Amino acid sequence: MTLHADLFFSFRSPYSYLAVGRYRAMTEEYDLDINLRTVWPIAIRDPDILFSGNPAAPRYIVMDSMRVAQHLGIPYRWPRPDPVVQDFANREIAKEQPLIRRICRLGQAASRHGKGLAFADEVSRIIFSGEVDGWDEGDHLAKAAERAGLDLAELDAEVLADTDTLDAEIAANQDALETAGHWGVPTLVLDGEPFYGQDRIDMAKWRMEQKGLEKR
Repeated sequence: MTLHADLFFSFRSPYSYLAVGRYRAMTEEYDLDINLRTVWPIAIRDPDILFSGNPAAPRYIVMDSMRVAQHLGIPYRWPRPDPVVQDFANREIAKEQPLIRRICRLGQAASRHGKGLAFADEVSRIIFSGEVDGWDEGDHLAKAAERAGLDLAELDAEVLADTDTLDAEIAANQDALETAGHWGVPTLVLDGEPFYGQDRIDMAKWRMEQKGLEKR
């Protein structure tokens, strides 16, 4: 019996990047379907929350995500360019956000076609792995979409034709995440039970095994 779960994901979250490939590998090894549900990063969704905590938090997140990546052997570098346009000196988030809005809408469109997990994995790699500079330029995105079994031009056309509906779906994903009992990403939700963070993958798998997870 195929198990089904939702993965709530942000294209700016380094921890989402560090989790998505491992979840994708699980779906390839096990009779498991994981539906990717894109949410806006907190910098877009609610920057007041982003800046209301301890000022040491951003520095710690960068340090810790680098440490986790080294521990797991996953290539990692802070994105160039950052998907969110932000002045780190004064913490100001730009009003116009062409990169993150495009990539989140593309991710949601990919999920409509049942390929959201693969798309998020491939795109996150070009954003965070450090293997390319200017991930938003040239054919990097097109090749990432192709590796996920999608056509970037077709996805872009879908985004242009259905922007408002895609944005509503992304907002609904955030509501569903909060209903499941969490607010952050990455969070896997299995039968209503949330597993937050890249460090909860083994525990999520343990729960899946209790529910009959089997190899393909």
